[in-house]
Amino acid sequence: MNEKLCQYLDDLACRIDENQESGLHQTWDDFLDNKLTEGCFKPNKRKPSPSQLDWLPVPVNDTLHDPQLMVYEQFRMISDELAKGGNALLNVRCNYGVSIMTSQLGCKVIEMPVGQDNTPTAQALPDEYAIQAVIDAGLPDLRAGQGADVWDTADLFLQIMDRWPVLGRWVSLYHPDTQGPMDNAELAWGSEIFLAFYDSPQRVHDFLELMTQHYIAFLTKWFALVPTPNFSTHWGLKVPGKIVLRDDSLMNLSPEIYAEFIRDYEVRCLRELGGGMIHFCGRGDHFIEQMSQMQSDGLNAINMSQPHLNDMETIYRNTVDKGVKIIGFDTDWANKAITAGRDLHGKVACPYW
Repeated sequence: MNEKLCQYLDDLACRIDENQESGLHQTWDDFLDNKLTEGCFKPNKRKPSPSQLDWLPVPVNDTLHDPQLMVYEQFRMISDELAKGGNALLNVRCNYGVSIMTSQLGCKVIEMPVGQDNTPTAQALPDEYAIQAVIDAGLPDLRAGQGADVWDTADLFLQIMDRWPVLGRWVSLYHPDTQGPMDNAELAWGSEIFLAFYDSPQRVHDFLELMTQHYIAFLTKWFALVPTPNFSTHWGLKVPGKIVLRDDSLMNLSPEIYAEFIRDYEVRCLRELGGGMIHFCGRGDHFIEQMSQMQSDGLNAINMSQPHLNDMETIYRNTVDKGVKIIGFDTDWANKAITAGRDLHGKVACPYW
């Protein structure tokens, strides 16, 4: 590690108030342990702890090619959280974008224009012949594509947390953006996959089977390297379980397609990896009932955006009414429900207020 990075890490370690961090985690634990029985959970904010150093942002594209810049930028966001007195839990990740898994299948990593300052995406494979070749090849090397960057950066994070024990105690290294079987399948196959559900159903099943094996193998390796308790953190939120499955592709699919092609693969991921939370953007009220039936398989919470695109009564009936938490929810929408007399059972977390 270079000397300048060490100076920033020294600064950060000195600014962490362990009593505040302990108290913040305890309030989350109380929420996750169902000690809140009404309303919604809003964690307290810290006392601001500004830095004496200038933590200047680094463009995302630069961090993709230098592990020390990657860890600096992740810790810079923690510095900002401490400086403003925010209430997000302190966490970092190997932030290489949605392309990690598909890059291991041979998909080209597409970096965004510098001014956009966003993580990469993946270019889909050219045709179904290429898809079949990937299926035939089986599980890829877990250091292929962006894999080597992920594992090497994770090693650097672990070295830092060992050298600065206060960071090791209060900063969580959460699993990278491994998406989920369906989202990875869409990234690698492209939008043609939506026709393939009808035109090539067996090939879609074979591809999703590979995506599931790949997802489980990658995160099994991750948890062996980075031991993760039953409560993990993602995006400053505390999650009941070890994984966060992404399901952004589902807004385009019918409940019937979800049941026939996707649900069983997600059940395997939850069962084999210790349960967790499912995230989806856009509309999800058309599949939420089937998703809620995965509670016994380890689905403990959902994280959703854009509640205005959903029939929220359908969402509430199939989440909080059944004991599935909604974590990272919009405060205005939670308040709207409470004002209307809707019982949220104390199972909704609105941390960004």
